[in-house]
Amino acid sequence: MIYISPDTAAERLMRYVQIDTQSDPNSTVHPTTEKQKDLCKLLQRELLGMGIMDASADAYGYVYASIPSNTDKKNVPAICFCSHVDTAPDCSGYNVKPIHHRYYDGNDIVLPDDITQVLRMSDSPYLKQHLNSGVITASGLTLLGADDKSGVAAIMEAALFFMQNPAVKHGDIKILFTPDEEVGQGTAKVDMQKLGATFGYTLDGGEAGCLEDETFSADSATITIHGVIVHPGYAKDKMVNALKIAGAVLDALPKTEWSPETTEGKQGFVHPVAVNGIAEKASIQFIVRDFEDAGLQLHHDRLKKIAEAVVTKFPGAAMEYVAAEQYRNMKKVLDKHPQVVAYAEEAIQRAGLAVKKESVRGGTDGSRFSYIGMPCPNIFTGMQNIHSKLEWIGTKDMAKAAETIVHLGMIWEERS
Repeated sequence: MIYISPDTAAERLMRYVQIDTQSDPNSTVHPTTEKQKDLCKLLQRELLGMGIMDASADAYGYVYASIPSNTDKKNVPAICFCSHVDTAPDCSGYNVKPIHHRYYDGNDIVLPDDITQVLRMSDSPYLKQHLNSGVITASGLTLLGADDKSGVAAIMEAALFFMQNPAVKHGDIKILFTPDEEVGQGTAKVDMQKLGATFGYTLDGGEAGCLEDETFSADSATITIHGVIVHPGYAKDKMVNALKIAGAVLDALPKTEWSPETTEGKQGFVHPVAVNGIAEKASIQFIVRDFEDAGLQLHHDRLKKIAEAVVTKFPGAAMEYVAAEQYRNMKKVLDKHPQVVAYAEEAIQRAGLAVKKESVRGGTDGSRFSYIGMPCPNIFTGMQNIHSKLEWIGTKDMAKAAETIVHLGMIWEERS
């Protein structure tokens, strides 16, 4: 029987979340913040302390480590387990004060540093699954950072288990911790040759038992509007204000569909994320999402048509439309390697959980890994209410995630 203690997983997470690792979407360096390396260096030291001799942290904020195969079988693929160390820019990650509510009783949890922040079962029904067991929150002023330090903790707990239980047979286990996932740069500087894994699993999911093998496909789109600028004192019938045109384009977008706030499930969307400019020239940046690549093209065509219809109402104005690929649905790759997902399902079941197959209305490092040579679905850690002051996680979920990792190592060895 594989057992990992929820209390040891909790202790590990609570240490990690107190290290500020917030990434910066406006930075042009790698990693986007140097402080991410503080946790990376700690993880390297802890891996070395477990006896994992090749643990290293590089200049870009990546941590690499290997647990060598202990089986006589020669054809077991090297399997990677990956999580990201950074926390989201959406909510402060500075001076996180984690609180371990060891025996959650079902009552409201009032966060002490801001009593307006109240975690209620009515708002978070998944709390019901954690009655009489441990729940970790922050104190009310920051996010917790369970996204994705719970994944980091689960991998570290599993690594320790492998090192302390050599009778558990497995092939080569690769460990990777990445920076900057929250700002879309999680794989920007990864050295896949150094990593040396054939297949992988990110630990960056939600409820226990959750297994995600499908993500959005994602593009960006930028509409640049060129107005006509003259001195405002003499602008009558001459000036064409690019900022006003940008506002008109935004106003022309559908109000009851086609946006994140009006879609769910397998519905795609177009979402304006930034407006910049002056009267002469303005730009609107969008993210475009759909589970099908053909759907992305339809969204681009529709958005461009809406913008062109607006701009033609302003004689003298012109516009440019530029689209760029961000990531693609990992299911296209995973479907070519069905054993990767099948083994994850079996591992989750061996850990005593029901499998919940889900599609991610977003992306993960696994999306990118899948397209650069390492098919990589996403596995649960238990994190809830991510990117917010009401973020929380159940300690038993983290432990089950670690157990799932161990079972995966065993299953790959058994099936090879």
